[in-house]
This record gives sequence, C-alpha cells and structure tokens, in this order.
Amino acid sequence: MKLFRILKTLLIAFIAIVCFAPNAWGFCGFYVAKADTKLYNKASQVVIARDGSRTVLTMANDFQGDIKDFAIVVPVPVVLQQEQVHVGDPKIIERLDGFSAPRLVEYFDSNPCEVARPRLLMQASPRAAQALGDRAEESALGVTVEERFTVGEYDILILSAKESNGLETWLKLNGYRIPQGANQLLKPYIRQNMKFFVAKVNLEEFEKAGYQFLRPLMMAYESSKFMLPIRLGMINSTSEQDLIVYVLSPKGQTEVTNYRTVKVPSDAEIPVFVKNEFGDFYKSMFQTAYGREGKKATFLEYAWDMGSCDPCSAEPLTPEELKKAGVFWLNSDQSSNVFITRLHVRYTRDKFPEDLMFQETSNRESFQGRYILRHPFTGEIKCEAGQQYKRSLPARLEKEAQTLAQLTGWNIQDIRKKTNVAQTQEAFFWRNIWP
Repeated sequence: MKLFRILKTLLIAFIAIVCFAPNAWGFCGFYVAKADTKLYNKASQVVIARDGSRTVLTMANDFQGDIKDFAIVVPVPVVLQQEQVHVGDPKIIERLDGFSAPRLVEYFDSNPCEVARPRLLMQASPRAAQALGDRAEESALGVTVEERFTVGEYDILILSAKESNGLETWLKLNGYRIPQGANQLLKPYIRQNMKFFVAKVNLEEFEKAGYQFLRPLMMAYESSKFMLPIRLGMINSTSEQDLIVYVLSPKGQTEVTNYRTVKVPSDAEIPVFVKNEFGDFYKSMFQTAYGREGKKATFLEYAWDMGSCDPCSAEPLTPEELKKAGVFWLNSDQSSNVFITRLHVRYTRDKFPEDLMFQETSNRESFQGRYILRHPFTGEIKCEAGQQYKRSLPARLEKEAQTLAQLTGWNIQDIRKKTNVAQTQEAFFWRNIWP
C-alpha cells in the first residue's frame, strides 16, 4: 500500500506539472464527444495497411437490403489466391473510427481572483467502445476466371477481361446486378491490365454461421500501385458519397497525390451550446469546408502515432488489434510502430473523375480535428482581475459565435441567442437599435 501511495503521489505531481498554467485564467480539459462515422447515413470505410509495396486492404460492407442481392466488384492489381483473402472483424474498424474521429474537448475557466495553481486533468472514460457460365461462353466474351473460392460467407471470383462490354455481359449473364453503363467505368481498369475481385454472399454459409451483418473483406497483395478505386462506386449514384480511409503505415502520414489534401478546420473555440449539437455542427462544418474547396479536395481529419493520443477519444489499438486491422510488420517485442492517417473524401462523378492515388511519407507531424468549448467562470468575483475578466467575456463570446458562423454557415443571430449570456447583449448595446 505504501508503494501504491508513492506511485499515486508521483502520478498526481506529473499531471499537475503537465497541466500547470501560469496564466490565472489557465485551464485543463477533457474530451467529451467525437464525430465518428455514425454521423452519416452511409459512409464507406476502407482500411489500408501498407509498408513498401505490400498491402492489406480491408473493405467494410455497408450494404443495405436483402443479402442475396449483394455483389461487389473491385479492381485489384494482381490475381489473388484464396490464402490472400480473409474475412475481417467489424469491431476493429469501429475501433479505428473511434480512435481517429474528430473530437470535441471541454475546458473550464478557473477563478480569475485566485493565484494560478496546478489543476488536475479530468478525462472521460473511453468507449471500450448462381451457376457459372461454361468455359466456351467465357472465352467468347473475353473473360477468364483466374481463381474461384469461398472464404467465410463469401463466394469469390478473380476475373480478367479483354474488353469492358464482354465483362459487363458476363457479369449480367451470371446473375450479378450491374448498373447500366458500367462498361465505360470498367474500361480504364482493363487497359491497365487490372483484375477484378468479385464477391457474392454464400447464403448457406451466412445462415449457418448466424451472422446479422456482412463482415469486412480483407485482401493482401504486393504491388507498386498504391491506389483506391472509387469510380465504380459512382455508377448508380447521383448524390455525394462519403468515404473514410484509414491508412496504417510504419513511416508517417499518407497523402493523396492526384487531388489536393487539406486539413479540416481545427482548434477552433466555439460556443458551449455546441456540446449538445456536436453532430449537427460537424456535418455543417464539413459541408462548408467541402464547398469552399470547390468540392474536389480530400480532407485530413487525423494523423497520429498509434502509440498515443491527446486527448484520447478511445484507447489506442493494441498490437493484437492492429494485426487484425492488417498490420503485418510488428514484431512480438514491439508495442507500436504504426502511424494512422484518417482521410475523409466526399465525392461525386464530376468532381472526382480519377481513382485515389496515394504516397507514403516520412512526415510524422500530428494533427487532429479538434473543437474547443471554454466554459466561463460562474462563481462569485470580488477582485479587479475578476472584473477585468468579466469585461473581456462579451468580446470572447462574440468571437466564438462569429467563428461558429464562419465554420458552419449558421445564422449569426440564432447563434447569439443560443449563447444565452446576458452581458453579451449589455456590452453590445447598439444591437437594440441596429439589428
């Protein structure tokens, strides 16, 4: 017990040193909410673990409908064998999402009449959070079945093709529901001599296992091509689509090379009422930033070494979890050598005519989408410093309101009403005559 008390004292002393603020209005804070993929009705998620030319790609299936109608066609750079395809754990993608999501942090002003003193960090608990056509038919259409196997609840084919019309016809003849006009989007991949990973649900296996949802599909391969095909996903979509890409690397940040990559607005101080409207805030903020960038940029939402976080919206993934996410370069004695880059792409056919092309970098600069709430001190104030603090509040609250309006496009008058701070209106007395 004595040793425990000593360790506890040392820990408190360390946190106090970290959070000490020489300014009498200093504060420490804690994470209160995160903007994960649950904010969106439908957001595709992809995990890419890559080192050099070796890649493990995980695709989360967000298919909605009768699973007998499910089919996916993904261009891949090489012919995949059965041992290179695996069924993943959806909880791992949830963990990556929770760890890397943009977050809201909350701070409380100290009593301006008290001498600055160490304050302990308050931290929220993380969330523990059909018959195939015969060979003659295939040959006539220029389609070759390179591989055919079943993994978990999926029947998988690896196809090669000589021309897009033949591939489209073959897929339709064999029971795959391909939207009209797919051949135009298939052509570039055929010209690049890419193969096609085609999966359908094996209903017998699915029912036998008793699954409620389709699990992610993982594929491992070696290729110099570091890209993600997104154009096929636009075939039958007329609206904007959201894609979240989690790239895991032993080096550093991953960048998109054929579109601009910009950071989401971050470290903005906004009114405290946003705590109860964080989902609406982030969606409006992202849509506003997306529009300002001409709707043709990719957004960096998070970049960090997986071994730490500040503040943590979820605990970093363990080595075993990282392995399930496709990380293959960790040795048994390594706790972490993984850098995560979270990219958010909102795209349409006219603004994103090309697939996403990536490159690894050695840049290990940390970044997070972080939004700050600062609660004013509400206790009794009986000193000159306190009076000065009170006089400074209206300007600060107005600045927060203006910042929120600029980030989201929300009406500034509505924001001012929600701040509900009487002295703001008293200070800006002219608003009574000049709306």
